[in-house]
Amino acid sequence: MPCGGDDVDLRKLIKVKAPQLKRLKTEGLSIFAEPIQAADVLYVFGAGHISTFLSVLAKLVGFGVVVIDDREEFANKQRFPDADEIMVLPIPQSFGRIAITPSSYIAIVTRGHIHDHAVLKEALKHQPAYIGMIGSRRKREMIYHAMIREGTPKEDLQRVHSPIGLDIGAETPEEIAVSIVAELIQERDRLKKAAAG
Repeated sequence: MPCGGDDVDLRKLIKVKAPQLKRLKTEGLSIFAEPIQAADVLYVFGAGHISTFLSVLAKLVGFGVVVIDDREEFANKQRFPDADEIMVLPIPQSFGRIAITPSSYIAIVTRGHIHDHAVLKEALKHQPAYIGMIGSRRKREMIYHAMIREGTPKEDLQRVHSPIGLDIGAETPEEIAVSIVAELIQERDRLKKAAAG
């Protein structure tokens, strides 16, 4: 891009990780560069009890929230008034309607093994910032073994946080939501620090 006869080296500007003033080759010319990050969006797969608390807490700490479930009686504005978007459709098909980016966080909290398995299989085809799946270690192992038999590499499964959430002794839906959001915050912070170098 021409600027007073010189070209601005856009490659240097792309590498800017934090807001800063950059001096250009052109004498006396400086520009302020501020990187724009994509918004962190939490995709909540499943609209059960945990999800109602999870969506509220995630929104409070700065995540965009999209709730996805195939049951309209669960996935609606009355149950999720703070959600940015509610999608009512077969859960695995929703991946064709959402944009998973490195700023996407996926929480798999569906109503059963079959749905968890289907969502996890689709989620692993992408590179989100986070994939977490609810359930006991026994349930996780059952799903993992089935996926490995289907051809999913073991290394891919290492990307999954399961059981989802930090181990804080959570038992109620509210407490489980707190443990999940704590893990989301922890992961978001880790990724920011890694990006800052």
